[in-house]
Amino acid sequence: MSARAYVLERDPERLPDELPRGSQLPADLDPLADGILMEHQKSWLEDRSDLKVCEKGRRTGITFAEMLDFALDAAAQRDAGGMNCFYIGDTKDKGREAIGYVAHFARVIAGELGQIEEFLFEDQQEDGSTRQITAFRVRFASGFRVEALSSNPANIRGLQGRVCIDEAAFHKDVREVIDAVNALLIWGGRVSVISTHNGHLNAFNELVREAKARRNGFRVHTYTFADAVANGLYRRVCLMRGQDWSQDAQDAWEESIRSSYGSREAAMRQELDAVPAEMQGAALTRVQIENCMVDGVPFLRWTQPDSFKNADESIRKAAAAAWCREHLEPALKGLDENLSHFMGEDFARVGDATDIVIVEGSVDLRRRWKMVVELRNIPFDQQRDVLFWLLDRVPNFRKGAMDRGGNGAYLAEKATQRYGSRIVEVSFSRQWYELEMPPYIEGFADRTVLLARHEDVLRDHQALQFVDGIIRVPRNFRFKGSDGLDRHGDSAIAGALADFASREPWAEYAYRPVVQTPSDPTGGPDEDEADRGWWRPPLGAGLRGGI
Repeated sequence: MSARAYVLERDPERLPDELPRGSQLPADLDPLADGILMEHQKSWLEDRSDLKVCEKGRRTGITFAEMLDFALDAAAQRDAGGMNCFYIGDTKDKGREAIGYVAHFARVIAGELGQIEEFLFEDQQEDGSTRQITAFRVRFASGFRVEALSSNPANIRGLQGRVCIDEAAFHKDVREVIDAVNALLIWGGRVSVISTHNGHLNAFNELVREAKARRNGFRVHTYTFADAVANGLYRRVCLMRGQDWSQDAQDAWEESIRSSYGSREAAMRQELDAVPAEMQGAALTRVQIENCMVDGVPFLRWTQPDSFKNADESIRKAAAAAWCREHLEPALKGLDENLSHFMGEDFARVGDATDIVIVEGSVDLRRRWKMVVELRNIPFDQQRDVLFWLLDRVPNFRKGAMDRGGNGAYLAEKATQRYGSRIVEVSFSRQWYELEMPPYIEGFADRTVLLARHEDVLRDHQALQFVDGIIRVPRNFRFKGSDGLDRHGDSAIAGALADFASREPWAEYAYRPVVQTPSDPTGGPDEDEADRGWWRPPLGAGLRGGI
């Protein structure tokens, strides 16, 4: 067989003929016959875990094996473990292909003339409305059925039986889909999640990483394209094509598929070897980021439940002051009073986190992170209290840059009123990204930016991508942080703002205040008092040096 360039398309209609699809199964193919299933397919079927996940290479036959299991379960009576089975693919064509497998198995194994039915399914929308979409199913004499449905999480809640989420990394809301099917376990259902990878920060890879760390109940299987070839994938290709197998032909076939990726080695390893790649268009590689990380930088996180916002104001202020004294005060001792400090803040109220990064500007022209403060689900007033408590005590606070977009406008305005020209209010725009992100990214090349060594800081910076010619975190892109909550590159944006602030001009004042700041028993300013200005430290507080 001569070598050809095979490009593994995700569109089923454009897959090379040599890679079999459901519609190409020989009419007499018996998947239970000796030698038909490959070893990795058998291994997958032998695992009867309620929760299992498979990271795989392309066209390794796991969906084929899973649909065989579906057909056996749907054909069985209830007292023999029979149940309804639901296939959740990432495209309509995948659902049609999977149901094609089931119909074949129904005929060959169960002796039933399973007909593929096309029906209209009520697809629930986020706003509560519904729309009718095409779905597929095969009914069995047992009374059970196999259905291929939409991946909308709202449709899955309430289903009973087995669920397979196929090509999970390419679903729009895979995390929500997985959460929705977990309820099936209550009544004895089973959940299988199968996919090739789609980037390091993809929710599917997060599920696999959590499973490998034994942080969830999923059993992990890994089957690469090389595993499938070693287990006889090309022999099956030859069987279906009516061709003779030889080792030379197999080697040429595998090499032609790998070489089709050209210089895109990362894409080839992701698609075939189950190694998640850096995000496509990533502005920084993992190696670049880790090379700029240093130990010993405090990462301080304060999170409160929703009920905290309804607590009495005095209770909230006291809680903020107590947290600052316990966590921020020790971290401030690590700041050098002889050096300049800068601040960047990326604001969030709900969903994401507010991140505040304090950066030290040293004589070697490096910008060293000295502290990361992360506030999650903290009311506006207490975010103000924490920020003011911190900046009032940072030595030689020269300049800060704050996100003034949306709800961030309140805190940015209050900070400007308090610290004057030392605060730059930033409205993120294409022009700002074009001008200010490249210098920050360039700092990773020459190691003039030194970050906190923390998993969330690493992954936040991995989320920076080239989007329409600018470097930013893509809109609506979310991933899970080390605390299990959603992130949107929060510390990366705060770090970029601090870096921007360090490049802005600043003034130096020649005196220290001699008047003590009136003490507040709660540890923070009252809103009216702050507006009147009596609680404000004199201009230049915390600054050293002369003109």
